[in-house]
Amino acid sequence: MALLEIRSLNKFFPLGESVFGGGAKGEVRAVEDVSLDIHAGETLGLVGESGSGKSTLGRLALRLIEPTSGSICFEGRDLLAADRGQLRALRRDMQIIFQDPFASLDPRMRVEDVIAEPLVIHEKLSTAARRLRVVELLRAVGLDESALRRFPHEFSGGQRQRMGIARALALRPKFIVADEPVSALDVSVGAQIVNLLADLQREFGLTYLFISHSMPVVRYLATRIAVMYRGRLVEVGETAQITERPQHSYTRTLLQAVPEIGV
Repeated sequence: MALLEIRSLNKFFPLGESVFGGGAKGEVRAVEDVSLDIHAGETLGLVGESGSGKSTLGRLALRLIEPTSGSICFEGRDLLAADRGQLRALRRDMQIIFQDPFASLDPRMRVEDVIAEPLVIHEKLSTAARRLRVVELLRAVGLDESALRRFPHEFSGGQRQRMGIARALALRPKFIVADEPVSALDVSVGAQIVNLLADLQREFGLTYLFISHSMPVVRYLATRIAVMYRGRLVEVGETAQITERPQHSYTRTLLQAVPEIGV
């Protein structure tokens, strides 16, 4: 059984009312008839251009947004049938790393409080135990306890992304959606983050859905690749198969479009 099973998933957004009073103008089919399995311990790279629906699919997988139709199961449990309490419990095992580390970290909170917030919500720890856990998380992502009482804006983009990763790791999740985690960083810093994610996967036994518009980054990190185009999956396979013997013309275009990343 797959860790995450997605079947016939759809997400349509209405375009709104016509200025002439003629009713809705239509809908955007952000995700259309997507079926996908993600297995424990793997990195599935989800690649496609901006607007292809890949970030929407990532949020649907965590039920951060509600689908129009379809099914999502995590460890055999129906995610869409879960009530608020059940979903909260599932959140321990399912986390997200966002594209923009500055936007995803509350600028009014000190680093210690940003990373500790999931622990405050989900675990009953003493202040001392919680701080110790935050320090362990900072060290795991290549930072140290000198960051605790500072604010996110005092750090570089790469350091802030490391904090976002530490926060995502706080509850020891099984599954992480990494939504374009290096696209806002320069190439050398992005390469460091990609290598960090690979190291953390080995250390903590993580499963990733790694979303990117960059085929070279996905090729480096992913065990399998899913290619998304205009809301649909057009090709899914082992990394070597997708990158060396692509079947779809769009996949071939992605492979030809971007230079290699130095990772």
